[in-house]
Amino acid sequence: HADSFLMLETGRADAFIMDGSILAANISKSKAPNDYKIVGEVLSVEPIACMMRKDDPAFKKAVDESIVRQIKDGSLTKLYDKWFLQPIPPNNVKVGLPLSAATKDAWAHPNDKPMEAYEVK
Repeated sequence: HADSFLMLETGRADAFIMDGSILAANISKSKAPNDYKIVGEVLSVEPIACMMRKDDPAFKKAVDESIVRQIKDGSLTKLYDKWFLQPIPPNNVKVGLPLSAATKDAWAHPNDKPMEAYEVK
């Protein structure tokens, strides 16, 4: 992704299509972050998931409970804030990517749906 962003920075490309978090991270680390903006509609939704071994219901239950606990007690929101909204040491780079509606919805309704079940909203 760094090569693609370099092409954008050096005028060899006019646009770069990628996941919003990757684009925001590239912009935040650029020499002139105010020169770039993420625009347009979401082209696809690709939920992030925890992959684990099959046929281990006790482990899955522990993972599910941990995720739900972090959602309910606010620690997941604090982690998101730390890595996507606040300056990150040592260079105090700020990604500046607010929670998307899709992420808020996923946190409000955690589930085991496969990626194919998600739609662009």
